[in-house]
Amino acid sequence: MRTSLSVIIFCWFISFPGFSQDFFWKAGIYTFFDNYEFAKSEYKTPQTMSGIQLIPEVGLRWDSSHFAGAGVNMLHEFGSREPVDKLYLTAYYEYRKKPFRFLMGAFPRDNVIDKYPRIFFQDSISYYRPNVNGIFWETSSGKDYLNVWLDWTGRQSTEVRETFFIGLSGKYNLGIFYLQHFDYMYHFAKSLDPAADNGMHDNGLMLTSAGIDLNGKTFLDILDINVGLATGFERARDEESGWILNSGLLMETRIGYKIFGIFNTLYLGEGHMPFYNDHSGSLYWGDPIYRAGNYNRTDFNLNFIRNKKVNLNLTYSLHFAEGRVYHEQMLKVKVNFNNL
Repeated sequence: MRTSLSVIIFCWFISFPGFSQDFFWKAGIYTFFDNYEFAKSEYKTPQTMSGIQLIPEVGLRWDSSHFAGAGVNMLHEFGSREPVDKLYLTAYYEYRKKPFRFLMGAFPRDNVIDKYPRIFFQDSISYYRPNVNGIFWETSSGKDYLNVWLDWTGRQSTEVRETFFIGLSGKYNLGIFYLQHFDYMYHFAKSLDPAADNGMHDNGLMLTSAGIDLNGKTFLDILDINVGLATGFERARDEESGWILNSGLLMETRIGYKIFGIFNTLYLGEGHMPFYNDHSGSLYWGDPIYRAGNYNRTDFNLNFIRNKKVNLNLTYSLHFAEGRVYHEQMLKVKVNFNNL
């Protein structure tokens, strides 16, 4: 009886004249091939990551500003015998009305924190951690924005640590110049297993930089340069390590002309991730090559297709670190369809 009454009330509510709603759907495919050639590196493991994500979603939109969506992200890794190797739930509420945007639930990561440099989140995070589980709030106007977010990455149990990110990022433009900031604090707590050696860690990282945006103001389509200070601050509470600070200069240069692009990242300073040998990627989600200190990465891009529905990109990268040159090749395809 209670179930029937709830259904009747819901149907009456959505049919009420003052409540207008629209059904929406999304269908996405993301396929990637990423080959690291880091033989003899002390800091990064050579490997090839490849697979395809199938991302269907359906939902309701009402009053033009409210969205409720649900779907899945299904990952199949190339060469696997399993049809689905990883399955991630997508289910969220979104409020979107300028200048504000708010999301809560499980929602795609690349929609909210895709601007973070690789020192914070390496490329493989988008392959194997495609969703944020938490909260995102942003206010924006033109190219200016400010956001805060929470990503709960581990629910405490006897086998799993309690872990979560809290982050903030923003950008302020003044003509062709801009200031930008990225940060997060990663809380890496204990599991419920008292016998395990699982000390608590706090891992923070911030980057504040100034830049110049000359996109479209020269014969180049893209010309953007920024430089700033990246500072890591972390501690192992049970070891009473105190706060460990590591910092360096981070410079990014983007150049683009038609389908061609170059993205160069130069880091000069101290190595990060001091507890990597103890906890590796469980504690650190950034690119582990930044443990080496001085480092330069140059990406050469070919954007064969780039529009609202299809993005086909080929990248060849040169990595200069540890007195050596390493190579990387990436081929990525994104396909997105929707009725919004």
